[in-house]
Amino acid sequence: SANLNFSYTLSHVSYIFFLLIYFLNGLYCSFKGINLFSRKQREAQSAPGWKLFGKVPLRESPPKDSKTIQQEYEAKVSKSGQRKNLEFEPLSTTALILEDRPANLPAKSEEEAQRHRQEYDEMVAEAKKRELKEAQKKKKQMKERFKQEESIVNAMVVWNNEILPNWESMRGTRRVRDLWWQGLPPNVRGKVWSLAIGNEMNITSDLYEIFLSRAKERWKSFRETGSEMESDADSADRESSLDLIKLDISRTFPPLFIFQKGGPYHDLLHSVLGAYTCYRPDVGYVQGMSFIAAVLILNLEEAEAFIAFTNLLNKPCQMAFFRVDHELMLKYFAAFEVFFEENLPRLFNHFKSSNLTPDLYLIDWIFTLYTKSLPLDVACRVWDVFCRDGEEFLFRTGLGILRLYEEVLLQMDFIHIAQFLTRLPEDTPSERLFSCIANTQMISGNRKWTQVFNALLKDKEMEKSSSPTVKNS
Repeated sequence: SANLNFSYTLSHVSYIFFLLIYFLNGLYCSFKGINLFSRKQREAQSAPGWKLFGKVPLRESPPKDSKTIQQEYEAKVSKSGQRKNLEFEPLSTTALILEDRPANLPAKSEEEAQRHRQEYDEMVAEAKKRELKEAQKKKKQMKERFKQEESIVNAMVVWNNEILPNWESMRGTRRVRDLWWQGLPPNVRGKVWSLAIGNEMNITSDLYEIFLSRAKERWKSFRETGSEMESDADSADRESSLDLIKLDISRTFPPLFIFQKGGPYHDLLHSVLGAYTCYRPDVGYVQGMSFIAAVLILNLEEAEAFIAFTNLLNKPCQMAFFRVDHELMLKYFAAFEVFFEENLPRLFNHFKSSNLTPDLYLIDWIFTLYTKSLPLDVACRVWDVFCRDGEEFLFRTGLGILRLYEEVLLQMDFIHIAQFLTRLPEDTPSERLFSCIANTQMISGNRKWTQVFNALLKDKEMEKSSSPTVKNS
């Protein structure tokens, strides 16, 4: 116990003695102006310390924005007396060209330093030019966007207040046709399409409900019991149509994520296509129909979309393609080539030498009415004028696309041309495309599209009448 008390007293005295020395040393250093712990503080700031259970993390300085960095750099440069009058200073390694070399390397000569200053000034000037050009481009785009929005609003008022209430008397006027060419405002697009397509088949909303209920019954019977009530051939055809609809819907505008399973328009699209296969079993479902129906659904109510879809597919050109009437399709291709050669002779000859026939790209364009190949907004504008001008505009649009990309296509071979035309660039510009379409003349030897196509049909009839099988009969 005595030893323990003695040890405790000794340690206590030692501790007091240490504090006394520390206090006296501090007074001395303050009197002499010496910072006793300055070196240790600098070391502590420059290197991480150690705690009992781990390393002390480095103190992170708050992030600086580009403006702060620029100001600090300019302040540093102004102190050194270099580049004080520059209005622009790129925040990159570009400025390192002006720095002096390290002390252990030979210094720059005056000539080399002058050359570096000149190179740096050129780089700065180029950077300023790029920034100015980019700013002007953005300003121009913004101005065009505001102008376009204002134009849409003004056009919407005209369509709603003047044209639609007097549709039959105004639809063919020059003013309306010019407005139509510029593109329909989104909120009147569906209405104008419906009026332009018409309803020659006299389909009603009630009729749609009847065929939709039939389609639902068939889907239910396929799922539950199969098709025992129908012949094997009819059953196989209808079942393959239903499977194809299901598969095709999943591939319809996938970036939008609205027609795929679980999307807001999946069931609606399925209903329209199913009802059509029941209404027109002679046609059934053909791949590509889902794109046409989807565009109509985006612009019309369900029953109205079905009415427009059914009447649109009943047009001569669409029926020829969807019923795969090979002879009639060949006549359409032949008529297209007449105007292709007339408008783009160099590209026409290049396609001929590459053995690239129109069916390799036109079939996909016509089957989906360009909705798969062009950006959706551009495709909708194509539809606007297609509803105004009819099938001729589909082939005129095809020639406009070829004109737009003529120089690119002239450098390609067969494989690359086919691939390019199947999937056009996603940034296909609407205004440039329609400018190319406007510059495409659908006149050949004083004959318009209809006259050329009808002449080819007459040739077809004459060939049939002069064939041996017809004569023998």
